[in-house]
Order: sequence, then C-alpha cells, then structure tokens
Amino acid sequence: MAIMNPRKWRFTWEAQSHSPTLRLFLFDSQTNPSVHCLDLKVTLNLSQSHVSITWFCQKDTENQVSLLVPIPKVLIDCDSPISYRALSDHIEVKLLLLLPVDHPIVSSIDSVLNLTEDARITESGMPTPLVMDSDLKTLSAKEEGVHFYCRSCSTRLTRKPIRHFVEMPSVNWQEVADNWFGACCCSFGGISEKLVTSYANSYICVTDVCLLTHTTITLFKGDLEGFKFSDCDEGPKHQPVLDCTVEDCPIESTQTSEFNQATLEGCDCQSNKMHDLNGKLSLMSLKNGNVSTDLKCEVNEGETNGNSLFGTLPASDLSDTCSPGCCVNTCEIPKNCGPTVPELMADQRSFLNGFLGNIFMAKSYNLSKNINWLEFLCPQCSSLLGAYPCSSGDAPIDDGVRLFKCYLSTCLPVSGSGDMFRNYTLERMFTNQLLESAQDELSFRTVVRDFNTKSTWLQIVLINPSSWYCTGYCLGEDCSMEPVLKLDLHPIIKVLFSDCTSNSEFQSRILEEWLTKKLAEEVFMFRRQIEELIEVLASVKDVLPPSCSSIQGLPLSSMLR
Repeated sequence: MAIMNPRKWRFTWEAQSHSPTLRLFLFDSQTNPSVHCLDLKVTLNLSQSHVSITWFCQKDTENQVSLLVPIPKVLIDCDSPISYRALSDHIEVKLLLLLPVDHPIVSSIDSVLNLTEDARITESGMPTPLVMDSDLKTLSAKEEGVHFYCRSCSTRLTRKPIRHFVEMPSVNWQEVADNWFGACCCSFGGISEKLVTSYANSYICVTDVCLLTHTTITLFKGDLEGFKFSDCDEGPKHQPVLDCTVEDCPIESTQTSEFNQATLEGCDCQSNKMHDLNGKLSLMSLKNGNVSTDLKCEVNEGETNGNSLFGTLPASDLSDTCSPGCCVNTCEIPKNCGPTVPELMADQRSFLNGFLGNIFMAKSYNLSKNINWLEFLCPQCSSLLGAYPCSSGDAPIDDGVRLFKCYLSTCLPVSGSGDMFRNYTLERMFTNQLLESAQDELSFRTVVRDFNTKSTWLQIVLINPSSWYCTGYCLGEDCSMEPVLKLDLHPIIKVLFSDCTSNSEFQSRILEEWLTKKLAEEVFMFRRQIEELIEVLASVKDVLPPSCSSIQGLPLSSMLR
C-alpha cells in the first residue's frame, strides 16, 4: 500500500465560543474530495491524540492515502458519533465536545495536571491577555527601573532606566465633567472647565515618569536617547499651577500606588498630580503656609458609588462657583482657598480634546486641525516606534512622545521571557481596540483611513468576535507509532476585509456611500501600521478552503485576540 505525501494537505480546526462543536477542515490545492476521495473513513484515536483520515484515489484503487491530524486540547465526547463529508474543495469533520472550548474547566486543564503557570506558557506558547493592570504592576515592580528597546533592531531608546509608572485616565474629561457637574451656573457652572484644566496640567510629561495606556507608553522627550528636536530649547510650553516646591505639595492617594515624588528630576507642582493604579484622580493636598486647601464635597451615596472619578477637589475650583442658594450639593469651603488654577496656554487648549487620545487607533474626536501628529522613528533602523503631537516645528507640544507597545521591548533579547511587552503585537492591539469599539459604539463595520491624507485604506466587517482556531499541515502514517503533541486553540475574531489602496474613483465613491449608509466607524492610523495590518489579514485568509474563505465577495480572514 503506497502512501501519498501528506504535506500538501492542510488542516484547520475551528470552534465557536459557547458551542460544543469542533470542526475540522482538510484541504489541498489540487484535489476534489467529492470526486477523488473514495471510501472515505475517519477514525478518532484519543490515545495517540490524533484523527486518522483514509481514502482510496479514484485513479488507482490499490493505493490508499492516510493522513493524521493532531487533536487540540479539548474535551471530546467519545460516545457521540463522528460526522464527516467530502465536498468539492475540502473534507469536513465534526466532533462533539463535552464542554465548549472557552469553558473555565477546559482553560484550566493544564493546572489540573499540576503544571505551573510559567510551564503552561512555555509549553503551550499561548499568549497571555493584554491586561493594563498587569503591565503597571510588573513595570512598577522593577525597582532598578526599566529600559525600553526597539523591537526591530534592539537599539536602546532611553537614556536611563525609567522608575515611575502611572496609568493614564479617561480621555473624555470635558464630557464626564459636564455630565457630572452640569454646564450651567446653577449646577456648579465653570467647575467643569476648571477641573479639566487641572487635569491637563496634572499630566504634563516629566522626566523619569512613564504614562501608560492600553496601547502606548508616553515618555518625556528628554528621557529618550539619541533624539533631538529643533525647537526643544524654546522653554516651557505650560504655565505652572503654583509657585511651590515638591516638599510643599505632598500627594495623598486613595490606592496603594505610591512613589517618592521628591526624587523626580525637574519636577514641579503640576507634575505631582498623578493618578493611582486604577486611573482615578489622586487626592491632592495643597498647603499655603499653615492653611489647608482641602475641600470636602458631600454628595449623595448613590452618586458616590456611581462615579468616583473626581475624588476630592481643590477648593479653588469651586470658590468662584458656589454661592448661597445655588442648587448644588452642600460644600464645606475654607475661607482661605488659595490661588486659582490658571487657564491653559493656547496650544494646550487646542490639544485638550485629544490630550490623551488613543493615537494608536485614533477616532475623529481625537484629532484637531491645530495639532499635527508626527511619526516617531527608530534612530538606528528607521522603523515606526510611535508618534507625538506638535503645533509648529517638530517638538512635542506636551513634551511627551507616545510609543506603541507592539514595537517595544523592555529587555534584551527582544521578545524574550523577561520582555514585559512580548505579548503585544500590532494584530492583537488592533483586535482589542476593534472589539472595544464594537462594544461601545455598537458598530461592526470599520473603515481605516490614513492619518495624514485621510484617504481610505482598509475596510473591515466584524462577523464573529469570539472564535477559536489552529492550523497546520497533516502528518503521514509513519507518525502513528508515536504520540502526537496536542495543539492549542487560539482565540480569534473573524472578519471580512477589503484592501482599498488601489480603489478606483468609482469604488471609492461606493465605499463612502457604504460608510454613510451602514453608519460605519472611522478610525485613523499611520500608513506603516495599515500596511502591516493588510499583510496580516492577507496571510491568514488561506487557512480555510476557497469555498469558505469569502462572503459576498469580501475575503474572510481572522485576527488573534
């Protein structure tokens, strides 16, 4: 019995969350299984952790083809029959499961086998979830500080180790403040504007402090090695909040995150206003001599439980708005309230709406006509590292440079076991942002535009936010004597996509009409990022047979979660 070379046959396992069914697609580029595969048989061999598929070729009934497909780590119902069929371009096999693939018991199979967490990660190669709190804790735990490196060429990007890490708060400051306090004089009036101004001043970039978001880190421009800006010596772009020293401005935090602000070089009062680990406002205690300027603002219990973003507010923020008879909550205001918060500089005001905008995948409300975002490139290999905002010249308007986590490493060798950003890739970061946007905006259609030209480059339709898959090439009969290692199912989203870079004028007009009709969401990314995304989408679309790789004329692909 002769056996054909199985390497040309590809397999793909696929499962849906909350569904106890596991599907196998088996295909190659030359065979029509419905015609060429005679006497098809599928056998489940759990002891060897594989499925065996055999058939006779139509042209030669004496020669049998035998393929082995490794089984992923799932709980298969052995008592249920196996269903399979030969179609025009692939063989489909269905197995019933005892539990869906995303069930907690299935995900903890390795721990049941008494494997440590590190061992599970090493053996399976499965990436851990991208969790903001985890990044903050692991980075802050490095007492000696952290250097950042270019992932492409291993060039060190920081002059000295960064020791202080702070989570950035929400970007929608003005909206949240207006919703909480109102926008009229009888409901705290100007407190929203003053509060937002205080926030903006609180998050000016300072040396030795790294500001974290889900997709980026923001570093002070002076902490970067080998980078020079032509107008870096123009002087401070921001007005100081108070003329005081670090010792006069202690910080009280409602959480466990504390660091010695007195060690920050070049630090002023405004740089001491930091958020705690949860991104909520740290309580400030500003003292003028022996007079305390703490403000105790009492609110209803339901309001306190519903929104704890603001914490305790400086008395100066309310001194001009609270008056007898005003329809506000009772406020206890000291007589000597201290200086008021100054207004923002012109550059800051124009930048405020997108001050903490997600520049990795920006939306229209993150952009401003008065602010230009410039690409930040590696000085050694010129690969994209991040971006920074400027109004004129090439210096960051807030002295900060945003670096994308997917292009960074926190140690050498890059992407090694000690690299805290090794699980970040452009694909996974984009997927997480896409899912978050779909949940918040209730939109499953997205158009990706070029950040500078605003032209459409990519069209994406999210069709399944929670799938699982693994793929590879089949084994031959000679592997049947040894156990086959089980595979890991990787969490993915399934999308339809269209590369719009070569669209004609007519196609572009049709796409714009689709954008308006379907209420699709617009996002903006840099050209290099979009090109990389298109390559990822195009490379994955071939993991399914041709008959299953497109819907309504759009290619079907997947992206890792």
